[in-house]
Amino acid sequence: MILLATVIALALMFDVINGFHDAANSIATVVSTKVLTPFQAVLWAALFNYIAVHVMPFKVAGAVADNIVHQNAVNLIVVAAGVSAAIIWNLITWWAGIPSSSSHTLMGGVAGAAIAKGGWIALKTASVLKIMAFIVLAPVIGMIIAFFLSVLLTFICKGFSPRKVDKSFRRLQLLSAASYSLGHGANDAQKVMGIIWLALISSGNVAQGTKLNFGTGHDWVIYSCQIAMALGTLMGGWRIVKTMGTRITKLRPFEGFAAESAGAITLFTTAQLGIPVSTTHTITGSIIGVGAVKRISAVRWGVTINIIWAWILTIPVTALLAVALYHLFNLFA
Repeated sequence: MILLATVIALALMFDVINGFHDAANSIATVVSTKVLTPFQAVLWAALFNYIAVHVMPFKVAGAVADNIVHQNAVNLIVVAAGVSAAIIWNLITWWAGIPSSSSHTLMGGVAGAAIAKGGWIALKTASVLKIMAFIVLAPVIGMIIAFFLSVLLTFICKGFSPRKVDKSFRRLQLLSAASYSLGHGANDAQKVMGIIWLALISSGNVAQGTKLNFGTGHDWVIYSCQIAMALGTLMGGWRIVKTMGTRITKLRPFEGFAAESAGAITLFTTAQLGIPVSTTHTITGSIIGVGAVKRISAVRWGVTINIIWAWILTIPVTALLAVALYHLFNLFA
């Protein structure tokens, strides 16, 4: 029982860290365009992070609990090692101001720890490969939608004065930021729900194959994860906000609206399909897409390449770290 409580505490700690690490995803564009102050932006994002629990299905939580590793190959030490590795990597990338994926950090950690316990057979390879495919697909989809949305909006607004366009999109950006925060809450908080659900299954408190939802007697899992995510977002990851909002490309309200809308469309679609994707990758691709509409040189490719390297390294680094932590934790088990 003590080990289970520790694992749940670690998962909720990761959820809070995930919130302030990925706050930049929800607020960077709306802050950099000066539509909202930083404090107003995190309140707005945290509110819609929480509301997501009441309007989005629990398919992402189910995918994390069911589709990364075989449940009978997992014990509490595997979950503890995986979450601990994810926490360490998130803190490192937050300190460096690198917008890495908390989602893939968590996936790499749990996969690495499961492999350390049961070998490669512990992985659900087909599902993991689908999730890994979206490391590439999510930002590309976000970039394509943002690019064409920007082109369409440019055509629609060409008869209006720049001042009127700016004023209109300042208001519309409140809607797009809220929509993106809903998608963020539905994706990232649900991943931690899935991890806690996996811990409850591996400890025998929930039967294998049981799906998380309201009314299963474990509503506390849903509410605690959603609240932890919202609290983390309130803290704001200002180092990463700077990278996302100003260092990739310069954004105006018009472009911020397009980037957030493209990101929200991508996240809503993948949440409905039950595919855990990186909100960080998605919004980064969307920001690149709106920057590329102006001209290719408007995107600071040096910064972007550094971000991509962090994406590539996230899963293998956290997996290796989780392997080491699994063996370390076993010494004290």
